[in-house]
Formats: sequence, C-alpha cells, structure tokens
Amino acid sequence: MVKEKYQSVLDLGQKLNIQDGDVQVDGDVLKVWGTAATPHEKDQLWDEIKRVGGENPCDIMADIKVADDSVYARHTVASGESLSLIAKNYYGDAMKYHQIFKANTDILKNPDLIKPGQELIIPNL
Repeated sequence: MVKEKYQSVLDLGQKLNIQDGDVQVDGDVLKVWGTAATPHEKDQLWDEIKRVGGENPCDIMADIKVADDSVYARHTVASGESLSLIAKNYYGDAMKYHQIFKANTDILKNPDLIKPGQELIIPNL
C-alpha cells in the first residue's frame, strides 16, 4: 500500500535516472535510496515526497545522495527560453539570472543572447 502511495516518487526517480537506486517495504514504511546527478534532482525528489506525504512524512525513509554537488544543476537551453525564465524555474526568482550568466561567461558574452542547445551551469547559491 505504501509503495503505491509513493509511486509518483518512484516514477520520478526513474525519469531522473537515479543511480544505485533501490526500494524496500518494511512494514508500513517505504525505504528508498540512490544517487541523484545534482542537488536540483535531489530537491525534485524531496518536493515530490512532501507533495505526496506532507511536510514530515513518517511512512517513507529516503537516503538520496548527490553525485555532483559542485553545481546546482545543468540545463540545456530550449527554444524560447531566457536566462530570467531559467532562473525562475530553478530558483523561483527571475532576477537571479545574473548568477547563471556569471557562471557561464565562458560560453555566454551577453545575458540576452542564449541559444537552444547550449548547456548551462546552474550554480549553487
């Protein structure tokens, strides 16, 4: 029953390609663990856990490690995106586009000129 409750978390883990992941049911508690590629992916999993189970769920124990915590995320620019839109997506604040620009000055010369397909570093704040 608890596994079904958190199926959306397990599906997200598959979508994010969580490495060394495993799931066990221990009584009424679901135990999950694995390694996310970045802190952003770990945050996505925890957000889904809280969405399903509430702020402090007692029926799930998760041990999610991070493979690369030197950056918050890596983002491939899609058509129609801007740095402010990307900042809003990752940080919840469009004005933090400056931090993304500063972290990518090796490939960006102007914050208003980004191209689809560019891979940007989304820095830890």
